[in-house]
Amino acid sequence: MASFQRLSDIDFAQLTNRPFYPSPLAWEDQVLYFLMLDRFSDGNESGYLDNEGNPVAAGTTPLFRRSDDYENAIGTRAEAETWRDAGGRFAGGTLRGLESKIGYLKRLGITAIWISPVFKQVVSQESYHGYGIQHFLDVEPRFGTADELRRVVQTAHDHGIYVILDIIFNHAGDVFGYNADRYDTFDEHRNITYIDPRWDGRPYVVAGYRDSRGDTSLPFQTIDLAQHPDAWPDGAIWPAEFQTPDTFTRRGRINSWDHDPEYLEGDFFTLKDILHGSGQLDDYQPSPGLKAICEVYKYWIAFADLDGFRIDTVKHMDLGASRYFTAVIKEFTMSLGKENFYLIGEITGGRQRAFTTLELTGIDAALGVDDIPDKMEYLVKGYRNPTEYFSLFRNSELIQKESHIWFRNRVVTMVDDHDQVRKGENKARFCAAAGTDQQLVAVVALNVTTLGIPCLYYGTEQRFDGHGKNDRYLREAMFGGEFGAFRSRNRHFFDEDNEAYRKIADILAVRRQHLALRRGRQYLRPISGDGLSFGLPQMLGGQIRSVVPWSRLFNNQELLCAINTDADQPRTAWVTIDNELHRAGERLRCIYSTDLTVSAPDVEVEARNGKAIRITVPAAGFVIYG
Repeated sequence: MASFQRLSDIDFAQLTNRPFYPSPLAWEDQVLYFLMLDRFSDGNESGYLDNEGNPVAAGTTPLFRRSDDYENAIGTRAEAETWRDAGGRFAGGTLRGLESKIGYLKRLGITAIWISPVFKQVVSQESYHGYGIQHFLDVEPRFGTADELRRVVQTAHDHGIYVILDIIFNHAGDVFGYNADRYDTFDEHRNITYIDPRWDGRPYVVAGYRDSRGDTSLPFQTIDLAQHPDAWPDGAIWPAEFQTPDTFTRRGRINSWDHDPEYLEGDFFTLKDILHGSGQLDDYQPSPGLKAICEVYKYWIAFADLDGFRIDTVKHMDLGASRYFTAVIKEFTMSLGKENFYLIGEITGGRQRAFTTLELTGIDAALGVDDIPDKMEYLVKGYRNPTEYFSLFRNSELIQKESHIWFRNRVVTMVDDHDQVRKGENKARFCAAAGTDQQLVAVVALNVTTLGIPCLYYGTEQRFDGHGKNDRYLREAMFGGEFGAFRSRNRHFFDEDNEAYRKIADILAVRRQHLALRRGRQYLRPISGDGLSFGLPQMLGGQIRSVVPWSRLFNNQELLCAINTDADQPRTAWVTIDNELHRAGERLRCIYSTDLTVSAPDVEVEARNGKAIRITVPAAGFVIYG
């Protein structure tokens, strides 16, 4: 398919004249998997299982074996430098590679994949992450083609998997340069020297659009291709509707990330801010640029049959712009029969901002990448009180909601992610610290069996341990290449025999079988050592090494889940359960345990603290009783 130069070239009537894949009834039933396309698969692996579960012998990259391949890329100082440098460039992941691994995700238990942006990037820059768009109506050639994107979605749908695409409309890529001498500013946090001016509340003069070499040789206006034929396809910005100067705020880069209006109208580092409109929320007037953005993303929904969007940097956009976009997209998708097309917003700045934004804009869910992963990770590692995590989902005056059931489908929860803003310069996946990989299954279990829509970050199921001062260390290549996980090269990680992969798949299978684990009310449960004195589990001396239990209740059914924050030994405790749903003398069955070598016995309900059962949870383990 040839890419479009103008939005007016799109024939929406033809695109929409077909049946579309229906939306899920409930997104809280889904398990998401976030992958960075450039770092997932290049399709050249060998020794993995194809989409139907058959062994694949072809390919040039063998499976990683820890005993032989661990840190094989950093044997010398020069090799280590080569490995680190490779992490800052395109690694080689493709849409074809992703299509070949849909079966791997299906067998893991994934029901929706969230793909990083696939759109064409500024050709002179290494924006492998996809957030520096130069052509909104084309796919980045290094990833593949638009038709290959459509095939990925079709293959996913054929396997019962929905597709959520990461989109950006706060900004474009670094498509123009400012008309000024160098504004050199060194950012020690990101180890970057900026050459763009800082925001100071007024627009700057623009030197011109960038050409294919990155020089500002093209006029900052709608491009006449007769005079500047070299602007297509790698210069300026496309489609042509975005080329008018008023598309951009042109006020320089954000320096103070919480200063209003700086964080709303400043550039996101070198990524150029788009002007969305003006006015208050209820009478917001969308700009031509915002209207064009809506048409762009309507096109991709219709072309590829997408099921949802993850919207980048919502905090940095007017609420009126987000509401307008949401309304346009919702109306369009309902016209296609996608009644529950899902919009997930990346809304940083705390829970108050997130939930206010959801209420005022109509965005369906917030991406919980702030306090949720912190409380989740360090609870399992034994350094947070359980109430700190579970209270995030309870009734709260802060969000002015009467029932915590509201959280079922309003928050996407995850442990690892691709930038970990919360950790500053100490970025690290869950398994980065020595000995913590044995606790991984417990934290994933906590994630997928508590409230919210759970999301796994790619590589978590293979215990990736990336860490360092830069985002790149969280973005290892699953297919190996020059920047493989565990400081390796030329080894892939699609290992379905990995213990973590198998246990996570088992837990997700149990989740699919029990509605209570997906939609039920949630209660942190009191525990007791002697069966007489009960209280909520809590830290002692700055640590908690204990059984941490919670219940999910739905339609008179209770499932009790519990983790053990002690990684060295099993822990036993009396656990309170619902007094009215159970009678003394009945027995509860162990539905799941991470210790597959021991057949966990049924437990008897006793009249203690209302009703209680006595359970044992394996070291760093997880159990479900019901």
